[in-house]
Amino acid sequence: MNELLLHDVSIRWISVSEMSNNVYLITERASGKQLLVDAAEDFPAIEELISAASQDGPDTEIVAIATTHQHWDHVRALAAAVEKYPVTTYAGADDRQGIADESGVKISHPLSHGEKIQLGDVVIEAIHLRGHTPGSIAYALVDSSGQPVILSGDSLFPGGVGNTWKDPQRFSSLIADVTERIFDRFPDETKVLPGHGGTTDLGTERPHLDEWRERGW
Repeated sequence: MNELLLHDVSIRWISVSEMSNNVYLITERASGKQLLVDAAEDFPAIEELISAASQDGPDTEIVAIATTHQHWDHVRALAAAVEKYPVTTYAGADDRQGIADESGVKISHPLSHGEKIQLGDVVIEAIHLRGHTPGSIAYALVDSSGQPVILSGDSLFPGGVGNTWKDPQRFSSLIADVTERIFDRFPDETKVLPGHGGTTDLGTERPHLDEWRERGW
């Protein structure tokens, strides 16, 4: 289990499945309100993650479940999570049908670019990144300590943007959105927590943007 403990929030995450999917739990420390992000697989392991975060705030409570995108490996435990925690579900509007097809869950609040999720006093912004899937959403917050954090799903990783399957149009869309909506807006110290694998920060990745554009992936 991994953790990032900030002034306003704690973010804990685990890796599940043969795809090494990251499942994240954001807890607003003042209220104990929690947002679960990407119920990928292994619901018992997700329950252990939730239990481990019970110390991160008073009377911790799952109040919403968010999904970064529609791919099957990110939603295999979504139905079980919604059954146990019948709360508001969030995902990109353009991935809503795909998530329903893959998981059987109809997203109750489809997100558009720039929409906000209120988690206690913490604001989490939905950033629409088009290319890996039509409705991929990154979730961004800025802690009162000044630390920005982005849960990037499969749209941004250490070393490049997400898979666009050698489709030039999809790659062009994704690299443009990642550049304009993430790198042009957020500072180098922004922590990036992706849908698989290890974390990074924008300062580490920023010098390589031109290289990514040139190689096309």
